[in-house]
Amino acid sequence: MTSSKSSLPIPRLVRILIVDDDAGQRSLLTSFLTGQGFEIVAAVSGEEALKTLDEGGFGMMISDVRMPGISGIETLKKVRERNVVLPVLMVTAYPDIREAVDAMRDGAVNYLQKPIDLDELLGTVRRALGIEVAAVPIVGGDKRLPDHIVANGPRMRAVFRDAALVASSDSRILITGESGVGKEVLADQIHAWSARSSGPIVKVNCAAIPEALLESELFGHEKGAFTGAHAERKGRFEGANDGTILLDEIAEMSPHLQAKLLRVIQDGQFQRLGSNKERHTNARILAATNRNLEQEVRNGNFREDLFYRLNVMELYIPPLRDRPEDILPLCTQFLSEFTNRRPRFAPAVIQCIAKYNWPGNVRELRNAMERASLMCHGELVLLEHLPVRVRQSGSDSALEETNPAGRLEDIERQAIVQALRENGFNRTETAKALGISRRALTYKIQRFRELGYEVDASES
Repeated sequence: MTSSKSSLPIPRLVRILIVDDDAGQRSLLTSFLTGQGFEIVAAVSGEEALKTLDEGGFGMMISDVRMPGISGIETLKKVRERNVVLPVLMVTAYPDIREAVDAMRDGAVNYLQKPIDLDELLGTVRRALGIEVAAVPIVGGDKRLPDHIVANGPRMRAVFRDAALVASSDSRILITGESGVGKEVLADQIHAWSARSSGPIVKVNCAAIPEALLESELFGHEKGAFTGAHAERKGRFEGANDGTILLDEIAEMSPHLQAKLLRVIQDGQFQRLGSNKERHTNARILAATNRNLEQEVRNGNFREDLFYRLNVMELYIPPLRDRPEDILPLCTQFLSEFTNRRPRFAPAVIQCIAKYNWPGNVRELRNAMERASLMCHGELVLLEHLPVRVRQSGSDSALEETNPAGRLEDIERQAIVQALRENGFNRTETAKALGISRRALTYKIQRFRELGYEVDASES
C-alpha cells in the first residue's frame, strides 16, 4: 500500500477523449487515466473523434499520430477549426521531427513517444488541465497522505478517510485484510496522525514468537522468573507507554494470553513474569489479523469479550486484486526505490501485472518489482524481467481471448522471427524474403520490442 507521487486529487471529473486505432494502447490509457480519476471516452479513428467531440463536454484529447483514414495531425487541424482552446496531446510510436513540429504548430500541448512514460503522461495532462501537480490528497480534516502511500481508488481512500477520523482518539482499532495488503503501513499512518505521534510505535507479531516467549515479550519478566532470565526485562507494553502498540496476527494468541490482554485493555494493568507488582501502561492498542475473528469466536478459538474490546473500529483493507488502480503506481514507486533509473513498462508488462491476481498482495508485488529492477539493465521493463508466475498470467493465449487482433500480430511476429533465423538475422536479406522494405522491418522489430518481445539477436 505504498504509493506513487501521482496519487493526486482531481478537483472535478474531467472527460478526456482517447483517439487511437490500437486497441491495446486505448485500453492502457483508459485504464491508467481512469485510475487517476478522469472520465475516459475512446475513439478508434480521427473521423470518430470529430463526431464524438461534437457532443461537447470534453476537457482534453489525446491522439495517436498515425492512424488509418485521417491522421492525428489532420484530426488536430480539424479540431482547431472547431475549438481553439481544447488541450490536445499527440503520441506516436514513430517519432519524426517534422510531425512534432507540425503538431506543435497546429496547437498540440505536447508530443510524446510510445511506449509512453505514464508519469510523464500524467504530468502533461495535469499541466494542460491546470491541475496542481504538487498537491497532496487531504483524506480527513487537515490530515494528508504522505508521498509513500498509494490510495488512488475510492476503496482505499475510504479506508484512509476512516483512519483519519479515528486517529486522533485513543480508541482501539482492528485492522483486517489478507496477508500482504499493508496492514502495518495503515497502523503506522494511524500513529503518525494521532496525538501520540511523538511517542513510540511498538510492533509485535504474535505468530512469529513462540507462545512460551510471547508473554515475556509483551509484559516483561523479572530476573530469575524462568530458566535463562538472567536479568529483568521490560515488555513491549512498557516500551509502548505514551505511544501505540500494534499486535499483529492477534488471532494466533493463546487463550491464556488473551485473558491477560483483556485485563490490560480494561484497566491498563499487568504484571511482569515472576512479579506480583502491578504495572500500568497507557499504550494505545491496534490489532491486526488476516483471519475472520468472528468465525474464530464461533469456533471457540478467540474470546468473544476480547473481540468486542478490540473491535471498537474495524478498518478492512481490500486485497490488491480489488483495487487495480493502485497496481501501476505501486510498481512505479517500488522500482524508484530499487533503482536510480526511471524505468518504463512495456505495454505487455502492464497487461500482465493488471491481469495477474496477486495472491500475495502488495508484498508479492514489491518482490516482483525488486526482481525486475535486478533483471532490467535499461530503461524498459520487459516481460522477461517479471517472475514466471506473473508472465504466465499475461501469456499470448490468455490475451488473445480478449484481443483477437493480438493473434494476427503474434502470427506476424512469429513469421518475422522465423525469417530472421533463416537469413542469419541479416535484416536486409530478411526484408527481401518477406517482401517488405528494410525500414519497415526495422519499425516492426522496434514495435515488438516495445511490446516486451525479444525479436532478433543482431543489429546487422
